[in-house]
Formats: sequence, structure tokens, C-alpha cells
Amino acid sequence: MVFVQSIRGKRLMPCTEAKARHLLKAKRAICIRREPFTIKLRFKCENKTQSITLGIDAGAKHIGLSASTEKKELFAADVELRTDVTKLISTRRELRRARRNRKTRYRKPRFNNRIHAKKENWLAPTILNRIETHLQMVKKLTSVLPITKIIVETASFDIQKIKNPNISGKEYQQGEQADNWNVREYVLFRDNHECQYCHGKSGDKILNVHHLESRKTGGNAPNNLITLCKTCHEAYHKGKIQLKQKRGQSFRAAAFMGIMRWAFLNKLKETYQNIEVHNTFGYLTKNTRIRAGLPKEHYIDAYCIAGNMNAKRLHDYWYIKQTRRHNRQIHKTIPKKGIRKRNQAPYLVHGFRLFDKVRFKGLTGFIFGRRSSGSFDIRKLDRTKISACANYKKLVLVRTRKTYLMERRVRDSSHD
Repeated sequence: MVFVQSIRGKRLMPCTEAKARHLLKAKRAICIRREPFTIKLRFKCENKTQSITLGIDAGAKHIGLSASTEKKELFAADVELRTDVTKLISTRRELRRARRNRKTRYRKPRFNNRIHAKKENWLAPTILNRIETHLQMVKKLTSVLPITKIIVETASFDIQKIKNPNISGKEYQQGEQADNWNVREYVLFRDNHECQYCHGKSGDKILNVHHLESRKTGGNAPNNLITLCKTCHEAYHKGKIQLKQKRGQSFRAAAFMGIMRWAFLNKLKETYQNIEVHNTFGYLTKNTRIRAGLPKEHYIDAYCIAGNMNAKRLHDYWYIKQTRRHNRQIHKTIPKKGIRKRNQAPYLVHGFRLFDKVRFKGLTGFIFGRRSSGSFDIRKLDRTKISACANYKKLVLVRTRKTYLMERRVRDSSHD
């Protein structure tokens, strides 16, 4: 789909590539953005729009996005987030402490003052980075699509429903197995999707939820359930192994991991007051996806979250990867002599730099490595090699590097 803006910059419904090509050829529109491709009309037209729902599969490592109407999916993306923020902050802290120890050894530590100076709603830098990334992706979509409703998956399970099974509402009336999916997803998440007996040593990828006590005495409460692989589960019931775990687990891990998603939901409500913002839970998403026979992907989960299950899905989706813009010297370890060496190629090599999107022999990829001689390592975002030593004279610049690298991928159509 090609996104469209009116002559006054108002967001309109997207059109097909063929229609956009016809408008550009007739000079009735101009291109204002290449990724995702967006055109701006040069004539007045009716600003009619439809109801568009944006589903967001919020996560710590990936974000799933899907915008759709009742009949058609308009946008789908899988965003890979940065996971190096914690490591970089720790390295920076070590360098600063070492510098203070060398130059200002007399200074008293100020860590107690910093603890008291934290604000009431203080969040860790890693959580803030993820929240800001989520908000930036929503901002990019709302700038090109007239979105009317946003639905966010805030957690994998509903703790309130686990504690109070009699809670009512439309979201909870999803069939007889909805409650079982909720508790099961919580137990799997709590145990990090790993067998609690062999911890993955058996190699069995099929996971079962085992009752520590019998259902008659212990029931289906989460503190009576534990994750076991199929091999260990069958071995336990045959009397070959014994479990040391006892009944009694807390919800602390789930509450901690849900901080980022709930904070993101509250930020959305503050920022987009003219758009309906709601939340849903992962067990409802998984129940919907399995009933529809769809594979497990982040953008497919977002499609299920949006709720327009009769909408015609796109044949491709955007894979977006978040990267660092600069490799700052402050995050590098200082040698013993105190001299930082630039053991890397220059910032620009024959007009190209790291992570530039280029075309080489008809294939589009990104620069993952560069040499001063003008030889480049071209790969796709999944690190598939296009060329390990491409000459700069044969490269065509498609797009200079950005914080978010975008690549179109064809989705798996075997489940259609």
C-alpha cells in the first residue's frame, strides 16, 4: 500500500502502487517519503476516511504493528529493538568511576543523594528507551494513516481474572477455553518457557503445564502449576523422576515485566486524546490466533490484536531494526596508556557509511562492514550475505542510514 496525503497535508486512505504510479506519472502527485512510500496530492479531493484500528504487540525485544480496516490490512511491521542499552550504560558507569578515581579521589560519593532525588514516577533507562521507541513507531504511523483506534497488548495474562474468575466483560467471554489459555500463558511466562526439571537438556521443545498437587486438592491455581517438557512430564508420571518444587509462587515477576507496557499505555492515552486507546491480554491474542490457524509472528499477533479478522492480509510486511547512530568513544574501554585508538574505518568511505541502504547487482541490502580501500560487506537485516567485498563503484545509494532500518519481506502464505 502507498500512503496518501491531501494537498493540505491531511492523511487520507492509502492507495495501490499502480494508482500511485499513475498519479506520479501524470504529475498529479509528488513523492514526499520513500520508506514507507508516501505521496502528496497536487489537486483537491474529498477527504473521506474509514475507521482504522492499530494493533500493537508491545514487547521488550520486538514490536508487532498492524493497521487494518474491516476489509483490508493497510500496514504490517515487525520492529526489532535495541538490547545493548544496559551494557552501554554499565560500561559508561565503569569509565566514569575510573576517571573520578584517577582525577578527583577526594570527592565524596553522591549516590545517596541521587537515590533521594529520583522522581515519583521514575523508570529505568532501559524501560524508558523501550517506551520511547514504542511511541515513535506509533507517531510514524499516525502521521501517514488516519488511525481512529489503538489496541495494545499490555500483558500475557490477566492477573485480575486469575485472582477473580467471576469477573465479567466482553473481553472475557471468548469461549470455554479462554480461561485455561490465560492461566497457562501466565505459568509459561513465569517459568521463562523452560522446563523446570531439565532446563532444556532433554531437547524437547513441547512444553506441558503440570499440576504439583492433584486437581481435586490443588485446583488450577498458578501456584499449583509448573512448566515441564513433554519428556520430563511423561517420565514423572511413570515414576522415573521426582520434582523438588513445592507449591507456592508469587506474581512479582509478572508485575515487574508489565511496568513498561502499562506505562506505554498511559503515555498513549495522554498523547492521543482524540483516538480511542484500549488494552488487551496475550492469552486472548493467542486464543484468537490459534483458532484462525495463523503462525506465531509479532506482526500476526498485532493483526489479531486489532480484531479485524475478516480483513484481507497483506502479502508482505516491513521488518524494522533499531540501531545506534554513533559509536561514541565514551563507551569504549581505555587502554593502559590512556590513549584511545580508532581501530576502525573512517566515518565516510567513498561517500558511504555504516548501515547505508544500497543496491548491488540488482539486490538491496545494508552496509554491515567497510574498509578504507573501498570494499564493503553487504547483507540483509537477517545477516544474509549479498557480497563480502563489494566495490564502491558498483554500489547505488538507496537511503542514508537512519535510526530505524527498514526492509520489506514476503510473509509465509502457507497458512492462508
